[in-house]
Amino acid sequence: MKPIKEGKVREIYDNGDSLIMVATDRISCFDVILKNDVTKKGTVLTQMSKFWFDMTEDILPNHMISVDVNDMPEFFRQPAFDGNSMMCKRLNMLPIECIVRGYITGSGWASYQKDGTVCGITLPAGLKESDKLPEPIYTPSTKAEIGDHDENISYEQSISHLEKYFPGKGEEYAAKLRDCTLALYKKCADYALSKGIIIADTKFEFGLDEDGNIVIGDEMKQDTDSRPLTNSSQETG
Repeated sequence: MKPIKEGKVREIYDNGDSLIMVATDRISCFDVILKNDVTKKGTVLTQMSKFWFDMTEDILPNHMISVDVNDMPEFFRQPAFDGNSMMCKRLNMLPIECIVRGYITGSGWASYQKDGTVCGITLPAGLKESDKLPEPIYTPSTKAEIGDHDENISYEQSISHLEKYFPGKGEEYAAKLRDCTLALYKKCADYALSKGIIIADTKFEFGLDEDGNIVIGDEMKQDTDSRPLTNSSQETG
């Protein structure tokens, strides 16, 4: 079997009425694929996704069917795929990266230093780098192809962007994505904080299932910018 699509980190295989998503050991940093790999990175990411998918089912369904290779075709029952493969429902993915920021850091901090805003959202004056925001903010972006950079857009622009792909549904989908993104972040961030980890910001991706319902797709690995409370070093995906 060969992948039908390859992303920066993942490979996707056609499994008839489902898909099998394999997280490789490749590293993507600021939308660039680096030359070196990290052994077992794909396994860690897949198992983290399973953990978060299971935890957030009460907020929104997800596309995960199984991470057990014994549930998959024989081709995947080999060490190269064991632990890093997830069988998923087919979704019509929505063309938005749903980013949420709970702390002022990274590119958000750079923007705030310039004009007091992050992705067009005005924040309180006097914030210091890595300060917790009064409330998490939703800052969506378009989803770029490999080699290109995602483009930050406003919530209003996300409505127009979705409307182009789903006429008559732009406002409904945009509101649902915003509300679910914030609810997911709050639950995950609260849990992580109880374990001594701050999730400064992260992103989610969503799709439509066969019945037209919005469900969580892609991965949930919470590593966009997460850090131990005792360590200020930033991690990349």
